[in-house]
Amino acid sequence: MKKVAFFILLLFLLVGCSPSNVKHNKDLENSIYSMVEDKNKSEIGIKTLTTFDWDKAFLFTPYSTQEAIEDELGTDFKDPSNISMRDDIYLLVFLEGNKVVQYVEMERQGSDFSIGGKGHLTPSNEVISIERH
Repeated sequence: MKKVAFFILLLFLLVGCSPSNVKHNKDLENSIYSMVEDKNKSEIGIKTLTTFDWDKAFLFTPYSTQEAIEDELGTDFKDPSNISMRDDIYLLVFLEGNKVVQYVEMERQGSDFSIGGKGHLTPSNEVISIERH
């Protein structure tokens, strides 16, 4: 009985400490994909596509390292996309306060993305430029 109780307690601790509370937002990914697919679009307005609260968003280029991502965010974030080994996506990470709340893998679709020299996006400054090849 003690072994079962210990196992259940251990399971609760592992689940409670899991970083899985950061949502991979596939709906937003699909919306962005559709906008990039439209060759007449040259910008993506992120605020109109989001349905959750955020105050900063950071755009990471292909091959960004784990260390560079965490330095830029100013918080821990274990990149589940493994962008440091990929050139087919950009990673868009949303924060509320200093906490990562959601992220999106933006497929390149023959394009690059830019936020200019802004450093990060905000709800009032939320446009990503599409640079087509």
